[in-house]
Amino acid sequence: MNAERTQSRRLTRTGTLGGTGTRGLSRTRTRTMSATTVAGGARAYRRARMRRWWRRTWRRVSARTRSMTRAITPLGWFVFAIGAASVVAGLWGSWIEAWFVAVVCALVLLIALPFLLGSRAYRTSLGLNRKNVIAGDDVLLTVEVQNTAARPQLPAVIELPVGDALRELTVPLLGPHHGVTLPVTVPTERRGVINVGPLTVARQDPLGMLRREMTWRDVHRVHVHPKTVLLPPNSAGLVRDLEGQASRRLTDSDLSFHAVREYVPGDAMRHIHWKSTAKTGQLMVRQYEESQTARLAVLFDARREEYASDDEFELGVSIAASISVQAVREGRERFVASAWTPGKQRPSIDGLEELSSRDPARMLDAWSELGQATDGQPIEALARSLAHSARDLSIVVLVTGSVPTMDRLRRAAISFSPDVHVLAIRAELLADPAAQRVDSLTLATIGALGDLPQLMLRGAL
Repeated sequence: MNAERTQSRRLTRTGTLGGTGTRGLSRTRTRTMSATTVAGGARAYRRARMRRWWRRTWRRVSARTRSMTRAITPLGWFVFAIGAASVVAGLWGSWIEAWFVAVVCALVLLIALPFLLGSRAYRTSLGLNRKNVIAGDDVLLTVEVQNTAARPQLPAVIELPVGDALRELTVPLLGPHHGVTLPVTVPTERRGVINVGPLTVARQDPLGMLRREMTWRDVHRVHVHPKTVLLPPNSAGLVRDLEGQASRRLTDSDLSFHAVREYVPGDAMRHIHWKSTAKTGQLMVRQYEESQTARLAVLFDARREEYASDDEFELGVSIAASISVQAVREGRERFVASAWTPGKQRPSIDGLEELSSRDPARMLDAWSELGQATDGQPIEALARSLAHSARDLSIVVLVTGSVPTMDRLRRAAISFSPDVHVLAIRAELLADPAAQRVDSLTLATIGALGDLPQLMLRGAL
């Protein structure tokens, strides 16, 4: 009876608070469910925070572990392995000698550890006196190291990659905010591109068991240009062009005015100079200087099998570079091509790869980067592709090695029209300079780079 009264009172209180019995019960249930949801969300939030903390801790521990393992050299790993094996042998066999070796290995590693403590507060810069150099000259590098910390820095070793070589520079003891300049001379014996950098400051113990490095991502490129010679102005292959340069040849129709002369029957009436005619009383006509230009194409054979040696290949590069640079300096229209061009993985369809020829510096940079073509087409196919390229040419210079025969070079020259002057130059190391005319082809043999301007001065080319 009392239990029934208590249950009815609870229902009445709930109904009075909620207005109706059903509403009161629903609100109570809603409040209970809301509290459960809040408690579950708090637990999920704590679990998420725990997971984030664990990930951060694991990343930090992994980073520290990787840095510590990277700091151990192969010699350090060997000493560590010997020490671990000695500990196992001492525990297993109770060998006093093994324990002695283990203690010595541990002491050696502990002694090497202080050499890696601390950080290198260095500011470094790498300077070059020039980025373009001719093969055979030297490039001067300056490595500036400054201590930016407020405490002295112990001596360190700087590693500087220079091409395929590795230079080691010693940094002395630097006081607070002090610096030092370390000069480095780089010899450039052969043509090519030399990558200088990045700088790496290394710290290691005297025994070389622990090593710590810090690298700056600063890399410079030095273009080693091929050796070239200054060539005399060459007028062979000049064609009339109103946008060309004035020559000594006189003509009756052009843009560059030269003088007046007496009228000859057959002269065009539009060329009569009426002021001179009024002064002299005779018909006078204008004379002009003929404007001429040369549309030059330099075709270099970059296949290694066409040359007897690497030095002969470099001689061919120097010959082709000298001719192309002279064309740029004279302002001629030029097309410099090869079986290989820098930066391309696959050859073009016709096999011709054009080199940059905007100015002498860019052209020489392209000749510096040029390498030997492994899948290049033979010189006859390159000449045929150039002849069928619809370029209006007046001079074509073919530069190849000593391997191609006369018949092959004649077949290459036949591909061009008769009004195109074809000059084939064979680079044959230490051969006597010679030049001969065969049909429409002028064949020259160059044994040294200095033979090229001599043959042009004698009019052989």
